[in-house]
Amino acid sequence: MAKSKSKTIYVCQNCGAQRSRWEGKCTDCSAWNTFVEEIQATEAKTRGWSVGTGEDRALSSKPVSLDQRLEEIRLTRFDTGYSELNRVLGGGLAKGSFVLLGGAPGIGKSTLLLQMAGGLAENKHRVLYISGEESVAQTGSRAHRLGIRNSHIEIGAESNLHTIMDLARQKKPDVLIVDSIQTVYLSDLQAAPGSVSQVRECAGHLMGLAKQDEITVILIGHVTKDGSIAGPKVLEHMVDCVLSFDGDISYNFRLLRSLKNRFGAAQELGVFQMAAKGLAEVTNPSELFLEERGDQLIGSAVFASMEGTRPLLCEVQALTLSSPMAMPRRTALGIDVNRLHLLTAVLDRHLDVRLSHSDIFINVVGGLKLIEPAADLAVAAAILSTESRKDLDAKTVFFGEIGLTGEVRGVSLVETRLKEADKLGFTHFVIPFSNKRHLGDFKLPKEKKISYIRNVKELERLI
Repeated sequence: MAKSKSKTIYVCQNCGAQRSRWEGKCTDCSAWNTFVEEIQATEAKTRGWSVGTGEDRALSSKPVSLDQRLEEIRLTRFDTGYSELNRVLGGGLAKGSFVLLGGAPGIGKSTLLLQMAGGLAENKHRVLYISGEESVAQTGSRAHRLGIRNSHIEIGAESNLHTIMDLARQKKPDVLIVDSIQTVYLSDLQAAPGSVSQVRECAGHLMGLAKQDEITVILIGHVTKDGSIAGPKVLEHMVDCVLSFDGDISYNFRLLRSLKNRFGAAQELGVFQMAAKGLAEVTNPSELFLEERGDQLIGSAVFASMEGTRPLLCEVQALTLSSPMAMPRRTALGIDVNRLHLLTAVLDRHLDVRLSHSDIFINVVGGLKLIEPAADLAVAAAILSTESRKDLDAKTVFFGEIGLTGEVRGVSLVETRLKEADKLGFTHFVIPFSNKRHLGDFKLPKEKKISYIRNVKELERLI
């Protein structure tokens, strides 16, 4: 009989779509030149993972009642040695969890995980750090520069998945770190490392290792030009926690944010500062973002933001200039530019300002990115201040959402925002009128006051 020919398929490296022939543009995700030729492997008889084997599998997969065996199903967490990292993870690193850390090249992902490994080792947890990008000497040299010397940490250089899993089952660490998932390959597949097939299958095997052997697995993932994690989107669905580590290279601090977390709050934020000996925690980031605020307060407003469960105060700056162009510029750093267009239209329509003939520049100091609409009031206050050339009070905080009809809408977690601003010495708080009923028994000292506003006209009179 003639030998059966291997089947060749083309896989989109952006979304994972498969085609029988090459296409210039993927009709699923509209990306160009992303199809790569791969040899389709024989389908495995079993997929996914299951705890136990043989007769034990039927017993271990039996559902457990929530009012029984509570001690056995309780979640165990490891202390990483860093309170900021514990906060983002939801209280510590969960045993048997599957975590993905993404970030731009050179931002400090490997440094963060090496320091985390040092913190875990100080608490007597065993860590196996596998690097597919560096040799053992390179990784060890970086660890020594960071002051990490502990017998509970073992490092290795390997990219073959079977070898990595054999090492993990042999060493039985509490935490396995793989740097990075794009360099790991499965020898059973003909595709190149980093391709959709390799990333998906390697992540599936590592997920089985985490759940079956109760080894916490942490993957480092590369990011694309637009900041999203490279590889198939299914990778983010498979993991328990997706962490994003980013920051402006012009600044020396880094932001760690949880985009997805099955063991805690999403959008939680941790702040680190890059120092000579690695990353240092910033326990009070509000002071960090406001410490260089100058005396010229025209166009400078303070906004009380909520990053997950943490209140964070930041400075929003605005600048308006008369433009001779038919289409004035709208530049926004730290907020969505479409949100700026909306606010400009509302202020131009409901107030006596001519912003339609002015260039408008918005900047959130420190490289922060604000995604909640509660920043509208602070942005509007900064624009009105620079347009009227009037200083804003240095001890005033703004937060609230602005609607298209000019009304100021309420926001969530008002009391938490006010307590953070009060702790930092602010004396005047401008908030939506609808949030008055949410304060309850909250009281401020007599020398401090709250201004409740219903629409942007009241904001203009206040300024």
